[in-house]
Amino acid sequence: MRRVRHVALIYDARQLYDVKVMAGVAAYVRKVDTWSVYIEENSLADQSLPDLRTWHGDGIIADFDDPRVAAQVTASKIPSVGFGGGFGWYDPASRIPYFHPNNRAIARLAAEHLLDRGFHNFAYCGYPGSIVNGWSQERGREFAGRVGEAGFECRAYSGRHRSTRDWEGFRASLTQWLASLPKPVGLMAADDKRARQVLEVCRLAGVQVPDEVAVIGVDNDEMLCQLSHPSLSSVESGAWHVGHEAAALLDRLMSGKRPRKHKLLVVPEGVVTRQSTDVLAVDDAEVARAVAMIRDNAAVGITAQEVCDALKLSRSTMELRFKQAMGRTLFGEIRRVQLKRVESLVRESNLTLKQIAAQCGFASVQHMTTLFAARFGSPPAAYRRQASF
Repeated sequence: MRRVRHVALIYDARQLYDVKVMAGVAAYVRKVDTWSVYIEENSLADQSLPDLRTWHGDGIIADFDDPRVAAQVTASKIPSVGFGGGFGWYDPASRIPYFHPNNRAIARLAAEHLLDRGFHNFAYCGYPGSIVNGWSQERGREFAGRVGEAGFECRAYSGRHRSTRDWEGFRASLTQWLASLPKPVGLMAADDKRARQVLEVCRLAGVQVPDEVAVIGVDNDEMLCQLSHPSLSSVESGAWHVGHEAAALLDRLMSGKRPRKHKLLVVPEGVVTRQSTDVLAVDDAEVARAVAMIRDNAAVGITAQEVCDALKLSRSTMELRFKQAMGRTLFGEIRRVQLKRVESLVRESNLTLKQIAAQCGFASVQHMTTLFAARFGSPPAAYRRQASF
């Protein structure tokens, strides 16, 4: 029988991301059933840590976004795995494995979600810079970069107020910024908390969501998303998988094994669509019908000409109207929808690449693989390995 391992879990119980990480840890603990867990459900700054110099524990999983926690865990020399936002007090020289969100992938998912809905105007609402929230700036830069690749500009807001205790001042500032945006606009918020604030300001100012401002957040906080009005679309950042894989890695470290990597990016799981982005920002009814037809039939190999025939419009007329409204051709939209479906199946299913190609309208795996690598930065097999960690 394996002996019981004594493990300390150090996290911020006020932060949804940390709670989701711990849910992943809990799933692993239930599976192995050999861990005795030390835990305190306080804010990170208020954690009463065990004396790590004398505590006879076997391992630690800790949020490194607090300097005291990071310093004490690093100095303990106990097998440890860290996690956090990717900024703050993690010291790469410590060689402690550290999990953090792939902020670039998160931002690109949000941008693709809004681009898919036909928006030509974009905005990003983040936080003022600090040593621990560089992730907000990183998401903003990548979001602006992705919509820039599509030929559009992005207006950014970081707020003058570091705390919403000055709600009236913050609300007035945010209201003024939202009023200045060209409409309709697709807006990414740095996280669900910021997104809920945007939705509340829109409600108070009489701004229609999603028709005038479509809002997407990050972290998929079910409570915040459902309490928001309208309900909030959000990127699921993969925190549960952080916890599960951090626990599995710590188990290996406690058995004397060495990690292959020390900084580990977490692949986001995708977008959970709710009412705040449930819109197609297209005034042309025929283009809207074409988009719906493509999304329903791209996987069965619909062609651009078949779309035009169904709508009883000439190819040249439909292509012109589609390009003006969506910023891409009919064929480009068909291919985009096909590849989006491929990505979802690669990430979420155990289907072979041959099966995926057949289900998504590709005649060959090789053709699908070439296009997938160009779009997502790596071939499907490598992408699946990264997503499954």
